[in-house]
Order: sequence, then C-alpha cells, then structure tokens
Amino acid sequence: MPSPTVPQSIQIVPSILPADFARLGDECAALAEAGVDRIQWDVMDGVFVPNLTFGPDVIAACRPYAGVMFEAHLMVVNPDPMLSAYVDAGCEMLIVHAESVTHLHRTLSRVAELGAQPAVAINPATPVESVAHVLDLVDMVLVMTVNPGFGGQRYLATMEPKIAELRRLVSQSDSTGASGAGIDIEVDGGISAETVGPAVAAGANVLVSGSALYRYAEGLAHGVADLRSSAEAARRP
Repeated sequence: MPSPTVPQSIQIVPSILPADFARLGDECAALAEAGVDRIQWDVMDGVFVPNLTFGPDVIAACRPYAGVMFEAHLMVVNPDPMLSAYVDAGCEMLIVHAESVTHLHRTLSRVAELGAQPAVAINPATPVESVAHVLDLVDMVLVMTVNPGFGGQRYLATMEPKIAELRRLVSQSDSTGASGAGIDIEVDGGISAETVGPAVAAGANVLVSGSALYRYAEGLAHGVADLRSSAEAARRP
C-alpha cells in the first residue's frame, strides 16, 4: 500500500565508515564535491556495538574539509557525557539510540540546548512505540535497516512496515498540528540502488548509504546521483 505523502525532500547521506581512514579529510571533501546532503559519522564505543570508530577530535580535524552538515550517529552506551564534545567538533545533528539512554527526553533536550538538531534511532527489534512520545523533541527518527555495528550488511526488508508505521504516525501529527510535524525519517543499513526504492516507498526520505555508494566504479558523484534518482522515482505516483 502506498505510504502517505512525504513533504520532506530526499537527502542522500553517506556513511564515512567505508572511507580511507588515512585520508578522512580528503574523503569528506570528495563526498561534498559529489553532491551529498550531509555526512554521517558512525560513532561506535565497542560496548553498545562491537567496533570502535571516531572520537570528536577526528571529526573536528575533518570539519574544515567539507561545508555540508555533519551528523553523528552515536552507537554508544550512555551518550550524555559526550554530547557537547561532538557538537563542539562540528556535528550539527546528534542521533542517540532509544535503547542506550535511561532518560530519553532529557538527552534529546540536552542536544537541543547545545544548539544541535536532536534525532533518535531505533534498532530493528525496537518498536516504533518507543519513540512515539519524543516526537516533539526530534528533527529526525532513524530506523535501522540492519543491526548496528558493521558496514556492508544486508538490508532488512522486514523493516519496511515499521518505516510505514512511523510515517503514518508523523503524518497524523502533520495533519493535526501536534508534535512530530515535519520530522524526517532516515534509514541506515544496506541502502543501495536496489533497496532505496522500497525504503522510500515505505516512507523514508533520508537515505544513508555506505558500502554501496563506494562501490560505484564511475565514482561517488555518479553513485549519489543514481541513489537520488532511484529514490525520487519511488516517490512518483
């Protein structure tokens, strides 16, 4: 069944995870030149997810290389003590996991107080209901389409009903003027030219692509354009 109308624009957001870590500044510049809407930093602590990745100092060092927005996807236990460090590093959006915090309202409110855009992520096994009561506090909800922690995983098509459920909830808020109006829905995990269409048809409008984007032999700009074209096609009646 077609999803409700999605007023938000399509946004292509590469994960920096598949990039050459020895050249992260140049990689950020190349992504910005390729026409991405923003760049996602996959911050992993080795506890909430198995791997370790980027601290705020690394992100701060890369910030001058790209004029596009940075978002930090905080796949960490207890993100509260580190929120200000990632905002100071140049991240304009912070995404926290509903599963990783004790007081979600407080954490999201703190992100806003720091001057960044608050967003919340939910893992594949986490229901939409877990974020229904914080929609007034966020600019975006991220529905994970893989279990977080590793790049290159296979897209979970079983998440599409959950994306659609969230889009209906947000659309209801739009129509009533209640909390949640104008929220973006991001998907992350296994997003490629083959999977972007179903994700958008379900209701997503912000598309994180990592490994698939870097596999385009024609280069990053071609990959960004191809993903955007596929996404826009999925929204046409």
